[in-house]
Amino acid sequence: MVHGLSGKKIAALVTDGFEQVELTDPKAALESAGATVDIVSPNEREVKGWNRTDWGDTLEVNTNVADVTAGGYDGLLLPGGVISADHLRMDKPAVAFVRTFLVEGKPVAAICHAPWILIEAGGVGGRRVTSYPSLKTDLENAGADWVDEEVVIDANIVSSRTPDDLPAFDDAMIDLIDRASRGLQESREYRMASAPGV
Repeated sequence: MVHGLSGKKIAALVTDGFEQVELTDPKAALESAGATVDIVSPNEREVKGWNRTDWGDTLEVNTNVADVTAGGYDGLLLPGGVISADHLRMDKPAVAFVRTFLVEGKPVAAICHAPWILIEAGGVGGRRVTSYPSLKTDLENAGADWVDEEVVIDANIVSSRTPDDLPAFDDAMIDLIDRASRGLQESREYRMASAPGV
């Protein structure tokens, strides 16, 4: 299926230590489909990736997470990386930003360790998700139905396990954003109840 995401704007939320390919690969796929992707971060100017076993490239930050709202975006990309995901789940503006996407039912794509942020935002209870295997217990304790599959779509959330799943993750993410932009819903509706501070 050919997707047209022209005019759509996606936020990619990361901080230092994001798994580099989990940002660069989906970002390139989104841009190839016509979307604009902003790198959003608690960092002011730049973020440094983690490239498998060592520090990777430095990328420019488009905007600070404290200065934006979910209303300016059509979807959210959450790359993994242990360092980035762990820091983001402790950053209040970042968690609030993610929570708003969940409350509003906008597309959210999370891979590898990124579901840690979804847990902190209160967004996985009753949801079917996957992740890097070490997050299984964390997700189950938060009320998720964790499965070991390359890509899982549950209403407005698409999730995958590792960089090996990126081809399926990219396709599912683009399809989810495309369907949402055309007003098509997944077979099971889900919208979080609004939480304080959102």
